Amino acid sequence: MALGKAIAAPLLILTLLMYLIILGIAGWAFNRILDTGNLTGANSATYPFVLLSLIAGVVGIASALTGLHHLKAWRGESGASAGASALIAWLLTALAFGLACKEIHTSKFRGAKIKTLEAFIIMVTFFQLLYLAILHAGLHSSKYGPGYYNYGARGYGDHELGDKHRTTAAPAV
Repeated sequence: MALGKAIAAPLLILTLLMYLIILGIAGWAFNRILDTGNLTGANSATYPFVLLSLIAGVVGIASALTGLHHLKAWRGESGASAGASALIAWLLTALAFGLACKEIHTSKFRGAKIKTLEAFIIMVTFFQLLYLAILHAGLHSSKYGPGYYNYGARGYGDHELGDKHRTTAAPAV
């Protein structure tokens, strides 16, 4: 197993679990906002923070599922899709991170669940960035050539159509 794969696998599982926790807490907070109209200690940054945390959680889970597929296939094509989805998830999580920082700065009396959501958003932002860096380092790995493109057992340019595409004529029988 490659070093990048050995590091990416537990990191991916960790971020998946953290995104699931974020989704659960943000879903509770959003439901509470819809039912009662407010949260304990809510300020003007709370509502967009909860909404963006929900979106970042869903996209983060989708990114983790793409990453799990990439860990199974470990090819350049799956790495490109895993890297793209991880980048989008990280960008949305970074936006939620900014709102979490703003909420911590402006609100003194926040509920325990909102504080927990803020903490998980802050932690997953850094873990997702680390996972993204590992993915991109793997895409530029030189073990399999440019970007670990492995062309299969038959080699580059071979076709499954048999002798039809040979450039030299086959001997007559």
